[in-house]
Amino acid sequence: MNNKVVLIGCGNVGMAYAYSLINQKSYVSELVLIDINKEKVEGEAMDLNHCLPYVSSRISVRAGDYNECRDARIVVIAAGSNQKEGETRMDLINKNSKIFKSIVSSVMENGFNGIFVVATNPLDVMTYLTLKYSKLPANQVLGSGTTLDTARLRYMISEKIGICSKNIEAYVIGEHGDSEFIPWSNANIALKSIKKFLTEEERNQLEEDVRNSAYEIINRKGATAYGIGVCLTRITNAILEDKNIILSVSSYDKENDICISTPAIVNASGVKEKIYIPLDKEETEKIINSIKVIKDAIKSIEE
Repeated sequence: MNNKVVLIGCGNVGMAYAYSLINQKSYVSELVLIDINKEKVEGEAMDLNHCLPYVSSRISVRAGDYNECRDARIVVIAAGSNQKEGETRMDLINKNSKIFKSIVSSVMENGFNGIFVVATNPLDVMTYLTLKYSKLPANQVLGSGTTLDTARLRYMISEKIGICSKNIEAYVIGEHGDSEFIPWSNANIALKSIKKFLTEEERNQLEEDVRNSAYEIINRKGATAYGIGVCLTRITNAILEDKNIILSVSSYDKENDICISTPAIVNASGVKEKIYIPLDKEETEKIINSIKVIKDAIKSIEE
């Protein structure tokens, strides 16, 4: 099977993903890099290929054009303006919505019928636009969503209570942005409520720390890259290996006509099923707010 992945946008996030992909076991057979700066992307492909003698991966890496999308299994979009110090993810909306219309149109003109994975902010809006521009079935379009926020949460809880992050069952859901939240009523460790391990004050502080993580990293080093790169690799492997694993990706919510992050089953078809977890009264108010934020953002583009 031709497990070709096309990466569009080879900046910090795109190249962190490409490097992560090469260094982890994967069924990717070809990785094609596309970027507006063609000379740079040729150099990136050369640099990545020079890793191959010392890694287990046998991925073929090259620079390419949109015609490579015709037989790709996955197209990952990491192109667009990056979030700068002092900006929110939503501040990028007008710049990146225009970029996406051109990108998605170019991909679809070349007969693509695989799965789109979106990594550009504002994430939920860009995922929604990719779905609308591509006219693909909803299951074939997903965004990295709150997979990174969830990873940050599990890491922070692990550091706080001294339990391996892989044994922590907790998610960040909603918008990948300032209205995201943690449904603590459904978080647990070894089937025990996480509230037995963390006080309310500690939970509130963790939620604030997770929400502000990107801003803190951007203030210190200018951009986030490694965390999202690994998250994109995990999503890629879930698709190519037909894993049926649960990830908090952003995908289409028909009832509200938006893309939003909830736990979802990800496999070879893309998003097999969204999982709507039961929420308490306070959490329900938070998800309603998150839905409104995303809807208003989409409406601002349409207007």
